[in-house]
Amino acid sequence: MAQAALGAAGLHFDELNKLRVLEPEVAAQTAQLREQCRAFVDKTAEFQNIVGSLIELVDQLAKAVESEKMKAIGARNLLKSIAKQREAQEQQLQALIAEKKMQLERYRIEYETLCKIEADQNEFIDQFIFQK
Repeated sequence: MAQAALGAAGLHFDELNKLRVLEPEVAAQTAQLREQCRAFVDKTAEFQNIVGSLIELVDQLAKAVESEKMKAIGARNLLKSIAKQREAQEQQLQALIAEKKMQLERYRIEYETLCKIEADQNEFIDQFIFQK
């Protein structure tokens, strides 16, 4: 009867016979909810730590990828410049070959002319010697 009167006033006894304002079921649910909230907060903090670590790792990988990308671009540009240099050098050598061929042709013509002049002079000398 005393418990019923206290219950009507909103007062209850718990399992340790302490006077409580909340019903034992509500107090138990509140305690359970408090523990679940703490567990949720702990898991959220752990998740944030994991995500923070993951973000750091991704940032490091992004920096490494960017560095390798710049190296690859540099190597590609170097190869292009080497190819252009070789092409320019090839054109210079082709021009030099053409110049040397023209010089060879001039020398051949000059040689043939000199051979003809020598033959003419030898013929003239032979005719001059035979006339005497």
